[in-house]
Amino acid sequence: MPERLVRIASKSGLHARPAAIFSQAASEQPVAVTIEKSGGAPVRASSILMILTLNADHGEEVILRAEGDGADAALDALAALLERNLDEDF
Repeated sequence: MPERLVRIASKSGLHARPAAIFSQAASEQPVAVTIEKSGGAPVRASSILMILTLNADHGEEVILRAEGDGADAALDALAALLERNLDEDF
């Protein structure tokens, strides 16, 4: 199963606006994507409520995983999104 380790660039972490932007992008992918903090349980990346439960802060690393046709492209797109400061870029 493909995965990406990504450091969160948004100053507010994955809270409020960045979480909304990320979950919307995840829901538009052709495969189901999960996100998790190291040692934590994976949650659906398309669910803003589940993302908020991660309590992922600026500079923390998260793991994205997906399986199926288009998984690598989906993970690349979502990883690139998390590597941007979503508080300012949108």
